[in-house]
Amino acid sequence: MPSRLRQLTLASVLACAAWAAPAAAAEDPQVLGSQRLSPRLQELTLRTSELAGSTAVRVLLPAGYREHPARRYPVLYLLHGASGDQRSWTTEGQGDAESLTAALPLIVVMPNAGKGGFYTNWFNNGRGGTPRWENWHIKRLIPFIDGRYRTRAMGAGRAIAGLSMGGFGTFSYAARHPDLFTSALSLSGAVDTSTPPGVAPEIIDSISAADGGPPGSLWGPRATQEVRWRAHNPWDLAENLRGLALWLRTGNGQPGGPFGGGPDLDITEVGVAAQAFTVHQRLRELGIPHVFDDYGPGHHLWAYWNRGLRQTLPAIMARLRGGSRPPAKMTFTAAEPSYAAYGWGVRVKRPAMEFSRLAKAGRRGFSLSGSGSATVSTARLFVPRHAYRIVLHTPKGLVRRSLSASARGRLRISVPLGPGNPGQQFTAGATTRVFKTTVTIAPAG
Repeated sequence: MPSRLRQLTLASVLACAAWAAPAAAAEDPQVLGSQRLSPRLQELTLRTSELAGSTAVRVLLPAGYREHPARRYPVLYLLHGASGDQRSWTTEGQGDAESLTAALPLIVVMPNAGKGGFYTNWFNNGRGGTPRWENWHIKRLIPFIDGRYRTRAMGAGRAIAGLSMGGFGTFSYAARHPDLFTSALSLSGAVDTSTPPGVAPEIIDSISAADGGPPGSLWGPRATQEVRWRAHNPWDLAENLRGLALWLRTGNGQPGGPFGGGPDLDITEVGVAAQAFTVHQRLRELGIPHVFDDYGPGHHLWAYWNRGLRQTLPAIMARLRGGSRPPAKMTFTAAEPSYAAYGWGVRVKRPAMEFSRLAKAGRRGFSLSGSGSATVSTARLFVPRHAYRIVLHTPKGLVRRSLSASARGRLRISVPLGPGNPGQQFTAGATTRVFKTTVTIAPAG
C-alpha cells in the first residue's frame, strides 16, 4: 500500500474510533479561575450543571497548610444570609471569619447561594430546573472540596454554620444529610418556615425575587405544596438531627443590645427568634441535646453573628477533634420517595408526596411508616452472603422471609405498608393515612 494511502487509511480509522468512543464526562464542577486574596484566603470561580451560570466559593486554608503536606484538616462550611454571597464572611465591616479562625487547624469553605436562593433546589412552580443549590452544595461542592484539599473527608470531620437564610441552610442541610456533618450552628437563622403562621411563608417566598424568582420558585405555593415546604423545614425534620452537636443563637430584636442597631424594634430578628424558639422546643420534646442561646436585646447585625461564631468555635473544634460515630439505631424522616442516611436507603412507591419515617434502624431490624410499599436497603451491618431470617409485622399480619446479605454486607428488604394515599399530604381535602410495618432481622439457623 502506498505510504500516502496508508496514512489516509490510518487517519480514517482513528477518526471513526474517536467518533464511536463515548465522550469523556466533563468535570462537574469545572474550575474557571482561582484568585489568591490573602496568604490564607482564595476564591474559586466554578461552573456546575446545577446552576445556570458560574458561581464562586471562598476558601480559608489554615496557617501552615502548605508547610505540612501530610496533614489533613476538618472543614467548616460557613453559609451567608439573604442578599449576601461568598464574600460576606470575609468582607470588612461584615464577617470576621478570617481573623476568628486564624489560629485554628481548620479549612473554612464559604460558598455562594444566591441572594435569595434559600439553600434548596428550586421547584420553579413545578417546572424544576436550575438553580439546584442543595445539589450543588451537597452533591457537588463537598466532594470537590474533599478532592482538591487535604480534608478529613467524613461526616465526623465536617461542621456547618450560617446566619439568617444561611442559618436555615445550616439546619436544613444538617437535618436532610445528618451523616455529612458532626455539628451545626444557626446564627439568627430562619429555622422554622412555618412560624409565624401565614407570615413567614409569604416573606420567605418573596426572598427568591432577589434572584429573579416569581412567587412559588422555592417550593411552590404554600397552600398547595405545603409538604414540599415541610420537607426542607428544620422543625419538621428535627428528629433527624439526633447525634449532632447543635447550637441556636438569636437575639430578641429589642433595642439596647451591646452592638447598637438603633432605638426601634428589629422585626427581622423578632421573627427569627420566634423560629429558633419553636425549634428549641421541638428538640427539647424529642430529648435531643442542644444549646439554645437567646441573648436578649440585639438586632439582626453582623456584630452578633461574629460574636456567636467566636463563642462557638472552641466547642466546634472540640467536637471535630473528638470525632463522632453514626448512631447505633438510626431514625430518619423524609417526604421524598427516595432517601438515604448513614448507609441506609429507602425507596417508597406511592401515588402522592407525603412523609415516611424509618425508625430505630439497626442490626436487629427497623420500622417503616407511610403508605404504599417500599424497599429498604440496610447499612453494611451483616456478614456478606450469610442467610438471615426476616419477620415483617405488617398491617395485614405476619410475613416471614429468608434473605442473604450481599457481598457488601447489605440486606435488601421489600416492605409492604398499606394502600397509597391518593392526595398529597397537607393539601385541602386530602386524608393521609399512615401505616407501619416493623421488621426484625436475625441470623438464620
